[in-house]
Amino acid sequence: MLLTLQAGFKYIENKSFENSFQGLFSEINLDSEKLGKRYTDRNAKLCVIITKISEGIADFSSNSDLLGDAYEYLIGQFAAGSGKKAGEFYTPQQISTILSEIVTLDSQDPAAGKKDKLNKVLDFACGSGSLLLNVRNQLGSHGIGKIYGQEKNITTYNLARMNMLLHGVKDSEFEIHHGDSLLNDWEILNEMNPAKKLKVDAVVANPPFSYRWEPTETLGEDFRFKSYGLAPKSAADFAFLLHGFHFLGDEGTMAIILPHGVLFRGGAEARIRTKLLKDNHIDTVIGLPANLFFSTGIPVCILVLKKCKKFDDVLFINASDSEHFEKGKRQNRLRDGKNGEPDDIGKIINAYQFREGEPRYARRVSMEEIEKNDYNLNISRYVSTAKPEEKIILGDVNEELIALEDKIIAATKEHNGFLKELNLPLLPSSEK
Repeated sequence: MLLTLQAGFKYIENKSFENSFQGLFSEINLDSEKLGKRYTDRNAKLCVIITKISEGIADFSSNSDLLGDAYEYLIGQFAAGSGKKAGEFYTPQQISTILSEIVTLDSQDPAAGKKDKLNKVLDFACGSGSLLLNVRNQLGSHGIGKIYGQEKNITTYNLARMNMLLHGVKDSEFEIHHGDSLLNDWEILNEMNPAKKLKVDAVVANPPFSYRWEPTETLGEDFRFKSYGLAPKSAADFAFLLHGFHFLGDEGTMAIILPHGVLFRGGAEARIRTKLLKDNHIDTVIGLPANLFFSTGIPVCILVLKKCKKFDDVLFINASDSEHFEKGKRQNRLRDGKNGEPDDIGKIINAYQFREGEPRYARRVSMEEIEKNDYNLNISRYVSTAKPEEKIILGDVNEELIALEDKIIAATKEHNGFLKELNLPLLPSSEK
């Protein structure tokens, strides 16, 4: 069995799908002593594992969607159990759904509904590929022309390719590259010919938060950063954003998850943020509750960007208040409206789609107001979740106090009657 599995892995890597899955099983070590010290021990353990798996799935359909969903479920369960280690490869489905629905809506007029098709979609920090597949699910199996993904971690890169395969995505319908997005080592993204340059209809991403990187003079002249400047060494958040934004088409939408610091930090980040605002590229800022992610407990935001915007204001959505999520022991959760519970996810998407204001939740803010705030995008400056103080009518309060005073006088009088019969000292009374 051991030799057969090794031969099967090599065949898939070298013979199937025109070598699209070269090295797919490179991280699997069937000779590991964790399976047994001797060959016969390892072989016996693998036989038991495969037999049990075979027995377990015998009654289930071999439909690729079902297999893909099962794989996705296992990735999610592993991410939940891995805690902070999971942040680099998995975006929780609730967050993934928000990003996916946003980028599949019409970019100029979201209220018009979903696009019929996206020709190209990019996730430059794709992890296990779950976010890209969620975008595909929004439009159906034929709704995306081609999926582009990039991942730095070799194990996670292989997870993404396996995820595509198990969801029935043809090898001609996606390209996943193993490499560093910040260094832009993917040849397809370095095409300088405008006619051949990659322009995508949607960019989705959940890059590492406040990632330390090495901005150099050479990167300062890079076509992705030259017009905006380099993100600071201590936080590559805007470097990731500018990387993906560069490849966004004029009619496309970008939705990226970032830490709240990008909204208000100064220095180089303030300069980048200001230019993006002055160029009218930032469309929507969405504040999410804390503790939604496996990798961090901090609250995060979603920035929605567009090359060509219909609206000249910025929509702020503050979904961080306790009434807009379910608090959990280990993690908080955005609810989806099932089984009679509130639809926190739908509320965010509706606010973005129809761009209507709502007290303590959503507001369209003019560029003049943002300029007066020195281009600081701290959400609470524009949409406060504080509840207004209840109005107090002094006349009503006075009547209540008079009624209470009357009750006190009557009760004291009755009590003193009992005390008098018992020859005990009387209570002082305010009766006139």
